[in-house]
Amino acid sequence: MALLSCLPVLATSGLPVAEAAEDRDAGVRGSARGTDPYWPLDGNGGTDAQHYAVKVRYDFATGRLKGRTAITMRATTDLRSFSLDLLLPATAVRVDGRKARFRTVGRHELRVVPKAPLAAGASFRVVVRYAGKPASYRYAGERNWLASRTEVVAMNQPHMAPWWFPSNDHPSDKATFDVRVTVPKGKKVVGNGVRVGRKVRRGLATTHWRMSDPMATYLAFFAAGRYVVDTGTTAAGIPFYNAVSRGLEPRTRKNARAMLSRTGAITDWLQAKLGAYPFASTGGLVTGLDVGFALENQSRPTYGSWIYPSVIVHELAHQWFGDSVAVQRWRDIWLNEGFATYLEAEYAAEHGGESVQAYLDRMYRRTCDEPASDFWRLDIADPGPKRLFAEAVYDRGAMALAALRNVIGAQTLGDLLSRWVAEHHDGNATVEQFQALAEIVSGKELDAFFHTWLRSGTVPAPTLENGLAGISCS
Repeated sequence: MALLSCLPVLATSGLPVAEAAEDRDAGVRGSARGTDPYWPLDGNGGTDAQHYAVKVRYDFATGRLKGRTAITMRATTDLRSFSLDLLLPATAVRVDGRKARFRTVGRHELRVVPKAPLAAGASFRVVVRYAGKPASYRYAGERNWLASRTEVVAMNQPHMAPWWFPSNDHPSDKATFDVRVTVPKGKKVVGNGVRVGRKVRRGLATTHWRMSDPMATYLAFFAAGRYVVDTGTTAAGIPFYNAVSRGLEPRTRKNARAMLSRTGAITDWLQAKLGAYPFASTGGLVTGLDVGFALENQSRPTYGSWIYPSVIVHELAHQWFGDSVAVQRWRDIWLNEGFATYLEAEYAAEHGGESVQAYLDRMYRRTCDEPASDFWRLDIADPGPKRLFAEAVYDRGAMALAALRNVIGAQTLGDLLSRWVAEHHDGNATVEQFQALAEIVSGKELDAFFHTWLRSGTVPAPTLENGLAGISCS
C-alpha cells in the first residue's frame, strides 16, 4: 500500500532519527505493520488494546479537532517501542504517566518509545495528545471525514479511527470504549452504546458515551449536530436511542423518523432469530449530511436521508454479523455482508414479501447467463481490498446462504447461525471456521458446496448438491 504524496508532511516530534536506538533491535520493537495483507499498515505488532478513553473537542467553524486519548494496552512481547495508527499530528505522549519520545513514521504510524522497556504480558497506559483538521488527511486512497458547518459524523469502513483517535486499527484487536465529545451546547452528540452523561460549561457541552462490549475501531463513531431524539425500549425490553438530523427538510425528517422508529421491532425480530441482542442498547442515526452509504456503527447504525426498511434490517443484522462477531481478516468480509443481506431476504419472506426460495430463484436467473461477469468470477472468500464491497460479496454471498438453506434445511441453517453468533460473541472469526461449524451442525460434508459458491469463479450448476434443484437458467 502506498500513501499519497499530496498528504502534508507531519513534523517529527520528540524522537530525532539519530536517537532511534530501538530501531537496532527488531526483537523488542513493536512492528508498525499488522498481519492483514489487504492493508499491511492497519494494526500494529507487540500490543493488544484493552480499552480506549477518547476525549475530543470539535470546532465546526474551522474543522479542527483536538484530542486526548488514553489507551490501556497489554504488551504481547518485550517492547522498547511500539506503534499506533494516527493521521493527526501528535503533540505529547506519556506511557504510565511518564513522558515518552515519539515521532510520526510514514504519515500514518506514531512510533512511541517509553522511558523504560515494557515486559511481555505487562499492562500499560499510553496517553496521546493530538490536534489537526481531519478533513485534510487521506489514507489508503480514502478521504473519510464527513462534516459541514453544522454537523459532523465520524463514520466509514474499513478505515475511520486514525482521523480522530490513535489506535491499533484492525478488527482483530477489539476493545471497550469511553468516548467524550465536546461541542457547542446547542449541539447534541450521538455515539456507541449507552449515554453516560452530559455536562455543560461556558457554552460548551461534553457528552459521554460508553461501549462496554469489545468493539472494532472502525465501528467506533460520534456524530454532533442538531437532532430530534427518540428514546424508549423495544417490546423485548432493549433500550433504544434514535436521532434524526434537524438539518433535513421537514417532510424528509418526518419520514426518516418514522423509518427509524422500526428499529425496535426489527431488533426484536433479529433477536428471536439469532439469539440475544449482543449489546446494551440499540437505535440509529439519520444524518443530514450527504452520505451514499449506511454503516453498522456498533449498537447505533448511521443512515442517509434515503433510509428504508431493508437497509435497517441489514445494518441491525450486522450487530450480530460484523460487530459482535467481527472478521479476523478483511478477506472474511462475506461473513458480514453476505449474512446481513441474507437476513434482508428472511425478513422480507416473513413480512409479506417473496419467499427465500423465490429470492434465490430470481437472483440466480438474473445473473446465471453471464458466467464471465465479475459477479461470478470474484472469489468472495478473498475478494481483495479493491473489491471488498463488490456486489457479489453482498448478493452472491446471500445467495450462498439461501442455497445452503436448501442443502441442510431451514431449521438447521437457523441453528447454525444462532450457534455461530453464540460461540464467537464479542470475538473474531474466519470463513474457514464458519465452514467447519456448518459441517458439524449439519452433519454433511460441504467442502464442494462452499468451493462452488464462494471460490470457484463459475456459475453453480442447478443441482441438488448446490442447493439449486428445480431452477433453470432461463
